[in-house]
Amino acid sequence: MFKNDTIVALATPAGSGAIAVIRISGSDAHRIAGAIFVPAFAKAESKSLQETYNKLGANTVTLGHIYHGDRVIDQVLLTKFVAPRSYTGEHVVEISCHGSIYIQQEVIAICLKNGARMAQAGEFTLQAFLNAKMDLSQAEAVADLIASESESAHQIAIQQMRGGFSSELKDLRTQLLNFASLIELELDFSEEDVAFANRDELRTLLNRSQQTLRKLIDSFALGNVLKTGIPVAIVGEPNVGKSTLLNALLNEEKAIVSDIPGTTRDSIEDEINIEGIRFRLIDTAGLRETTDTIEGMGIQRSYAKAEQSKLVLYLLDATQLNTAPGIIHCLMRIQIMREKFPDKPLVVILNKIDQISGLEHAEITKKIQKKSPDTILISLSAKSYVGVEELKTALVQSFNSGALSQDDSIVSNARHYDALQMAYSSLLEVQTGIENDISSEFLAIDIRATAESLGIITGEITNDELLGNIFSQFCIGK
Repeated sequence: MFKNDTIVALATPAGSGAIAVIRISGSDAHRIAGAIFVPAFAKAESKSLQETYNKLGANTVTLGHIYHGDRVIDQVLLTKFVAPRSYTGEHVVEISCHGSIYIQQEVIAICLKNGARMAQAGEFTLQAFLNAKMDLSQAEAVADLIASESESAHQIAIQQMRGGFSSELKDLRTQLLNFASLIELELDFSEEDVAFANRDELRTLLNRSQQTLRKLIDSFALGNVLKTGIPVAIVGEPNVGKSTLLNALLNEEKAIVSDIPGTTRDSIEDEINIEGIRFRLIDTAGLRETTDTIEGMGIQRSYAKAEQSKLVLYLLDATQLNTAPGIIHCLMRIQIMREKFPDKPLVVILNKIDQISGLEHAEITKKIQKKSPDTILISLSAKSYVGVEELKTALVQSFNSGALSQDDSIVSNARHYDALQMAYSSLLEVQTGIENDISSEFLAIDIRATAESLGIITGEITNDELLGNIFSQFCIGK
């Protein structure tokens, strides 16, 4: 990628459509546009087309035609941006043409013939980063915003793109570097035994920095699942209605439903968006003792999926609980699930309530809540869709997404998480060094290590390999 090149690419999705937008960015963008675009008020045979184009105002939209020699390619709207007031910080031209694939290819080909080159993945946003229009974490948020498929993922990306935690990290980094400089200055006056860096002020900064970093690090558990989807395992014994429930939540026949025990032998996954939060539902094999090798492997996978999930839905068959042994077995299974997954929210679902009387249902519910008062218990009939909407509400309430409503900064990027972990570890080294009164030289090294880790997040410290890896994940045209 070369900053001085003028690049062109389709900025809208590939394929036919009502319109397509072709973006040109770079120092030659206006020269190229002036060579192929004729405003509606000008004539194609005019000898001063470039001069006419140059008179178009900055940040304006003009109706006209794209020409290839004397041949009209299309009637278009051309938007002219003048550096540095553009997305990339370069001169930018955006051509809105009709969405014919042929027209798109022709316009891009004409731009290439006039000196542009095809943009690589993410190169427009890379130009924006190199021209200081955004820092690296904000640039990465652009890709997250494009890929967002739920309100929560969108909100996290918007927060980060608008600055999120990067401004706070930049401020912390600046203060840490100032202290490192003062401490290093002390080395030049080591014989005079003077202290330029106030250790009490440094301790205060370290405490504040640790609180900030710890909060961001802890937010990754929430941010990552909100970005990729909250995994929810549907578990229970055979024939309690797990696959039927999955189909009811998705409102489609995703899983095969059968009265034969052990029909589901492997996990089945699909996604659902509830109130702006994305959930990954995982239907698992029925939990029971079996001598069938294949079914046994499926049961082991069921426990593994439950372990990987953030929320466990444990299904019970209401028709099997109207006896004392049935209730005892049910309570034992609930206790086993709690002990097996102590750190996960457990929602117990009483299924097939349409097959028992209201009196039986009330009695079963009463017994479960009496023996297990902390149990989140939901009654429904997956087959007849009774209570399914109440379950969806419970899914949202069971998962704590309160940080989103408070506009708190949330980390959802694994690269940021790793860098924050390194910065936090270095901070602890600095604090230990102060407590043990270590040499100023080593103290300054640990402080600079913290600052370097923070700089990796915002892009103040970077390299070509890192930039190439990040921007190669973008789509062409962004």
